[in-house]
Amino acid sequence: MRVHAGKLALVTGASRGIGRAIAERLGADGAYVIVHYNRAVEEAEVTLASIRSSGGQGILVQSDLAEAEGANVLVSRVTSVLTTQFADPRLDILVNNAGVGGGAPFADATPVDFDRTVTVNLRAPFFVIQGLLPHLRDGGRIINISSIGTRAAFAHMAVYAPAKAGLEALTRILANELGRRGITVNAVSPGATATDMNPRARDPKTAQAVASTIALGRVGRPADIAAIVAVLASPDGAWITGQTIDASGGQRL
Repeated sequence: MRVHAGKLALVTGASRGIGRAIAERLGADGAYVIVHYNRAVEEAEVTLASIRSSGGQGILVQSDLAEAEGANVLVSRVTSVLTTQFADPRLDILVNNAGVGGGAPFADATPVDFDRTVTVNLRAPFFVIQGLLPHLRDGGRIINISSIGTRAAFAHMAVYAPAKAGLEALTRILANELGRRGITVNAVSPGATATDMNPRARDPKTAQAVASTIALGRVGRPADIAAIVAVLASPDGAWITGQTIDASGGQRL
């Protein structure tokens, strides 16, 4: 029996990269996966096809989390899926993965950069959790995707890292608050991972330079992060809460 058989999961930003890998892994482990995307509908369809090819099931849900009402739109659409398609409309796993990189150093960051980065990386997860909490099953899992930028100083993360640090603080607060319901809340902090958001980790030449800063000697793969999320979402993760798990292979120790 697959570990997540019969469970319902939502993965935000699941059209590609780490989000896709997480959705694929949860689907392969038996979960019905609600695949959230913004504009990349074709890529989201690839994610869904991959889930189905491994014997899993899922559905696509669109929302632009950079918009002020984006989180509320997502909550409304996910709630509709839950209440119209399932006899027991409760979510088991919520993975807040959707994010945008803040590529500007402090001196160059603009109010537009700041607002968009904080909205997607902190405000949206906050209100997605708040809106879906009534539908989250007791004993459920909330997993927030953060970044090692909260512990290591990267100049180009002047907006991105503080937003993710806020997400980690929210993780601890909610772990304490929701423990009485048996809900665990954790964050996972990837290091350099070969995704579209991190072209240096994808390019063979620059990836080699980045790998020299990583104890395990290579950049991460999306599947590496998905494996950690899968453990936290499983019964084996039931005694872990309020933690930020470093998923960097030992980058910049």
